[in-house]
Amino acid sequence: MRDFALEVHFSKWEFKARYNLAGSDAESMSIADLLALATDDDRHAFENLHLGYTETWGSPALREAIAGTYDRVGAGDILCFAGAGEGIFVAMQVLLKPGDHAIVLTPNYQSAETVPLSICEVSGVALDATQGWALDLDRLRDAIRPNTKLVSINFPNNPTGTIPSMKTLHELAELCREKGLWLFSDEVYRGVETDPSRRIAQVADIYEKGLSLNVMSKAYGLPGLRIGWIACRNRDLLGRMERYKHYLSICNSAPSEVLARIALKARNRILERNLDLIRRNIAIAQKFFAKYPDRFEFSPPDGGCVCFVRYEGRDGVEEFTRRLVEEAGVMLLPSSLYRSEISDVPKDYFRLGLGRALVPDALDAMDTWLRQQP
Repeated sequence: MRDFALEVHFSKWEFKARYNLAGSDAESMSIADLLALATDDDRHAFENLHLGYTETWGSPALREAIAGTYDRVGAGDILCFAGAGEGIFVAMQVLLKPGDHAIVLTPNYQSAETVPLSICEVSGVALDATQGWALDLDRLRDAIRPNTKLVSINFPNNPTGTIPSMKTLHELAELCREKGLWLFSDEVYRGVETDPSRRIAQVADIYEKGLSLNVMSKAYGLPGLRIGWIACRNRDLLGRMERYKHYLSICNSAPSEVLARIALKARNRILERNLDLIRRNIAIAQKFFAKYPDRFEFSPPDGGCVCFVRYEGRDGVEEFTRRLVEEAGVMLLPSSLYRSEISDVPKDYFRLGLGRALVPDALDAMDTWLRQQP
């Protein structure tokens, strides 16, 4: 597989830039703040935890808490992973083999494309930038081949923040049912939709061959826990993925499992906190970009805490983002980091993160730098 361009860029700048204005997660919290949300029993469980191995599947209590976030999924339909990345890797390795064909929506998190590409043929179906990054189901239908095994989607989308209608999602699930396809759905931003009425169903709830990927990192703002999971009502498939996990992380961190359980039980408070911050940051960003109508085209995300902003400056987005981080310490992600081998990705966008408390100061620093330019 080719280098993970986004992660290479982050490894260079994430802890060097003064302002990470490209962060894909919501504002995090301290262990003390999280424990303040715990019941007495869960706080006692954390403070008296023995640091041994945990179950490969994830602890029963954690899986029960995760199942509580679904409508039709039980604890036995959950397999935990060391973050979402491991879940993507394991699912693709188990579901696909040479000679198969997969369909992946773009733009997307790179591993959603490169992992299946390392196994079999992959076609890309690009979200339509001219239509608000809409999903065209006719284009997806046309991409299906006799050997197609899987469709991979990501909503709310990273990096665009778009969400399809519930009608579109159900039509996609029905198309996959008609063709006998697995539907892999990255749902890591579910829960922080700016308009909750736009929230769509989780694929594992509505489709018997659906896999719902989620993680504590994004909407919950707890990436340090490294706890992710896949929900799927096909337990034979989950069993095969569990056996593959034996070659990777084997099991998750015991302290992280307890802390994740505490966060999931307090999820309404955590998600409401994060969504309030995202909404405030969107309002601030709208005022900022309105001052530069000739440079930027800003559309707030439907959900999640990232969006794609179009850059219209004559210097181009690559030069703009390079100079901005080097001279002003403000990090953005140019769309070249979302380069795809299976479809075209517009080259004049950058990813903007709106989930962290630093957004106002970062935009002030960006404003100061812009006003100094000729």
